[in-house]
Amino acid sequence: MYYYSPKERDIDESLIEVVKSTFEQNKCVYGHKKLLIALRKKGVSIGKEKLSRIMKEEKLISKYVRRRKPKSAENTVNNDEIENKVERKFNDRKPLEVVASDLTYVDVNNKWHYICLLIELSHREIIGFSAGRNKDAELVKAAWLTVRSDIRDICIFHTDRGSEFKNEEIDKILEIGKIERSLSRPGKPVDNAVCESMYDIVKTEFIFEESFKDLEDLQAKLSAWVWWYNNERIHSSLGYKSPVESRKTCEIGVTDDKIANKKYQDFWKKIALHGQKVQIDK
Repeated sequence: MYYYSPKERDIDESLIEVVKSTFEQNKCVYGHKKLLIALRKKGVSIGKEKLSRIMKEEKLISKYVRRRKPKSAENTVNNDEIENKVERKFNDRKPLEVVASDLTYVDVNNKWHYICLLIELSHREIIGFSAGRNKDAELVKAAWLTVRSDIRDICIFHTDRGSEFKNEEIDKILEIGKIERSLSRPGKPVDNAVCESMYDIVKTEFIFEESFKDLEDLQAKLSAWVWWYNNERIHSSLGYKSPVESRKTCEIGVTDDKIANKKYQDFWKKIALHGQKVQIDK
């Protein structure tokens, strides 16, 4: 009598290498589902079970599984009587209708540094970013200065009540751009849930298991990560597209010269006329 014992077939080494390289190219953050989609976008034919086996055997574990969550930093409160115009309606927004922001901290050679991101809600694209030694309005303003779109197309700027968002220079930018302010309610971090979620991504996919020797190193690595996030990282909420891919799908015909248009240049000329200068830590 013969007994049949099923035997797993060997997996081609070239397929294993493609899976490993795709996992690493996407910052080791994708789980099984997103990695499968990323591979299929490359034209790689692979089944769910085979991918699971490769990930298990090669120990391809997402940073989300490995990460330990640190304590959140304290924030000084802004008590201005400004209402919450966003009202937790983060989805189905028009392009540049709402830009949300917050700050987070990062250890740079055993010293706290800070990151500020400006997030456009319709496609979850990071349209502005900065990094510096101080958690203050200069850091926020530096993030605004990296925005390539015409800022006057933005309708609402939404943040929590951190004092770093309360500053005359930032108020001038919003005034010239005719941008409305919106603040989360006191003690309600869920009112800025998009930024809370974004910084969970930043801490896991960028900061976790990364080291920064100085501010310049942090700025360079942040710039590279933001490019990857905007152009390569797929989002389930965007139909497994990247933010830029999602935006371009909706804005067919938008070109680089339209993005860097004359209106945008004239806007910053007005800022310059007010004698405002941005100081970035070096």
